Amino acid sequence: MTGRLLTFNIFRFDPQKTGDTPKMVSYTLPETDGMTIFIALNQIREHQAHDLQFDFVCRAGICGSCAMVINGKPTLGCRTLTKNFPSGVISLHPLPAFKLIGDLSVDTGTFMREMSERIENWLHEEKDAVSIDVIETRMEPELAEAIYELDRCIECGCCVAACATKAMKDTFLGAVGFMKLARFDLDPRDTRTAEDYYHVLGNEDGVFGCMSLLGCQDNCPKDLPHQTQIAYLRRKMLTA
Repeated sequence: MTGRLLTFNIFRFDPQKTGDTPKMVSYTLPETDGMTIFIALNQIREHQAHDLQFDFVCRAGICGSCAMVINGKPTLGCRTLTKNFPSGVISLHPLPAFKLIGDLSVDTGTFMREMSERIENWLHEEKDAVSIDVIETRMEPELAEAIYELDRCIECGCCVAACATKAMKDTFLGAVGFMKLARFDLDPRDTRTAEDYYHVLGNEDGVFGCMSLLGCQDNCPKDLPHQTQIAYLRRKMLTA
């Protein structure tokens, strides 16, 4: 399909610009080998729309900055190949559930910071346990791998954008918060118990507010086990 003409229908709106209104604007450009949405957006900004706003950092699916809604699916622009769209027509929208900065750029940072503070997203060790003179705690490789699996979240916001509960309830913690708490619950160095988590998880703003539609599971670009961890945390809260 290399050499065909692609059509990009892109959401455009700058809330900082007086009189601007939301609209869809179409751009066309020829497809090249290995073209991703990220590459296409850079070409559009360089040659057609110099004021087009979108986010990127790593181009490797690690930073999560380029998350957007591509033909209705929240995912990463840098990991999405244009050849995967046979029609050659691609619609791009910003992630919902986050404050719009402009065009495809949204403020995920504020949400992630508030979420981290809400769940105390750091290791809670025993008092005075941290010392540069103490040998690092030993951990079985299998456990270390299990913790790493849950620690692969890149905070892209795709799970939040795909969550129906979050769309209806702004105070809902969301899958990204659940995954992080499941990671600390698995870590033997963390001293918190299920009772400590209950005020965050054991209500309608926590795991019991999840409607199990699993938009998080279906749209996570890192294929994290959201469904498994939500079920696990629910069981923990029932016995807390």
